[in-house]
Amino acid sequence: MSKEKIMKLKEQVELPVIMAPMFLINDPNMVLRACESGIVGTFPALNARTTEILDDWLKQITTEWKELKQSNPDKKIAPWGINFISHRTNKRFYEDLQLIEKYQPPLVITSLGDPSPVVKIVHEYGGLVLSDVIDIKFAKKALEKGSDGLVLVTAGAGGHGGTYNPIAFIHEVREFFDGPLVLAGGLSKGEDILVAEILGSDFAYLGSRFIPAVESKAVDEYKEMILSSSIEDIIYTDTFSGIHANYLIPSIEKAGLDPKNLPSKDDIDFSNLREKKAKAWKDIWGAGQGIGSIKKIQTVAEIVEELKQQYDKAKAKVTKDSKFTYQN
Repeated sequence: MSKEKIMKLKEQVELPVIMAPMFLINDPNMVLRACESGIVGTFPALNARTTEILDDWLKQITTEWKELKQSNPDKKIAPWGINFISHRTNKRFYEDLQLIEKYQPPLVITSLGDPSPVVKIVHEYGGLVLSDVIDIKFAKKALEKGSDGLVLVTAGAGGHGGTYNPIAFIHEVREFFDGPLVLAGGLSKGEDILVAEILGSDFAYLGSRFIPAVESKAVDEYKEMILSSSIEDIIYTDTFSGIHANYLIPSIEKAGLDPKNLPSKDDIDFSNLREKKAKAWKDIWGAGQGIGSIKKIQTVAEIVEELKQQYDKAKAKVTKDSKFTYQN
């Protein structure tokens, strides 16, 4: 059944891409523009600052998504999804879960904790549940708890990235699981999407590529910092959230800290920082290692079109005069 769900999802997209849910970045408009462009648009539930706002957002997405489908009968309007923190420390756990049951997002991506309460509800209406994981232990646990598939968050992913090499991670997981896989970690170009597929992933998970989108909620300075930065401007540290994540070094320097001599999280006196209220994600910005190829601010539609052109070109190159034939 899980294989059938992921194949159905792939049939509804122009490009096998999920726009990753990014804290403080994605909103309903960004999600809808992604779906309209033919890729799966998602957002973190906690981007809506209250459950009441989340209710409004989900109502907007479901209503406008249906309108897009009706007004574009010959176009692939991709499904949408939501990222849900399934750990009980999520203070809105039950309230937000009830909204998932009410609005029935086609895709729910769980982070942290036991996904089984989410699985129970989502499977009742026929939706797909993917759990993001950074190692084999949590991959097996998520599957044991009923997740349909996995988002493999590998080294170089923006935000809370993992440490595993993506090639090795996929190979290890494929030793015990033949269901839906999504690959995350430093992917930013169309050829990266093809590579993910060749390795055995069903979808590519792109986040940082969309931070400088016109529709992104990132502030202008954040967008410009993405454009002017490279892989050397990324640091992996647990200083700011207690969990290791990839951040932009220039944003750390802007906050008055020395990236080469970061204190532990408990030792930081944010009241003395240059920005006074510097916080992870809001002031100290996350990004993945693939930012070096991002050179301009574009609309979501323009980004997707560029990715598609790169993907098609790479696909043609792989199949032309090759000893093997790529099969999607």
